Amino acid sequence: MRTAVTWLFVPGSRPDRFAKAIAAGADVVIVDLEDAVPAAAKAAARENLRAAWPIGPKVAVRINAPGTAEFDDDVALCREIGPAAVVLPKTESAADVTAAAEGTGCQVLGLIESARGFVNLGEICAAAGLVRLMFGSIDLALDLGVTADAALDTSRSDLVRWSAASGLPAPVDGVTPSINDTETIDRETRRAKEWGFGGKLCIHPAQLPVVRGAMRPGDAELRWARRVVEAAEQAHGAAVSVDGAMIDRPVVERARRLLRAAD
Repeated sequence: MRTAVTWLFVPGSRPDRFAKAIAAGADVVIVDLEDAVPAAAKAAARENLRAAWPIGPKVAVRINAPGTAEFDDDVALCREIGPAAVVLPKTESAADVTAAAEGTGCQVLGLIESARGFVNLGEICAAAGLVRLMFGSIDLALDLGVTADAALDTSRSDLVRWSAASGLPAPVDGVTPSINDTETIDRETRRAKEWGFGGKLCIHPAQLPVVRGAMRPGDAELRWARRVVEAAEQAHGAAVSVDGAMIDRPVVERARRLLRAAD
């Protein structure tokens, strides 16, 4: 859960798609009991998941939000089947994380998608049981009443900054609604990577290879990283330049991170 890059949603109301989702090759499959399932079908979705379990080794479940009529039943199901993690929508407080973690016995992925959630990021990140943050960009835009994607950039920065300050892994970017528009998927994934995100939520298997390729360091980045690491090792702590620029410890560490990401 801390290092996964590609996260694929599959509706809990479509058990015929469970095996296909697992076979698609995502790092983590998220069985969705929330937005992808109509209200009248939520009980059936839980039964679908219970009947099909186990469906794979790296499976998370997106439960319904705290305070909804479905939350307690979703929590009880996850306590029973024991998924790798639960995705908690509308995470807005440490108490939300605690309720999900203690109720399910699972690690929690906090989906931050409201103004209140961003205001309370400090306490959320400190909550026991939280292992990573996720960005609910579409719901946040609705909550804020904004239409320009750039209006969410401050929120992107907040997620990355609080994750780093709290010792959490890089957060997971929100979905791209365009299923087959590879140019848009690639552009939005690369932007997320530049902002400091370490993964992306996907809604269709066709998005997975695009996201994986965009998140991976490029050939030019890797060549630069190898030159930096080799020069630093040969310098044995002395000042050294690469490509006409002085390199120091943060630059060397960034190069090493790029090489680890490629591996």
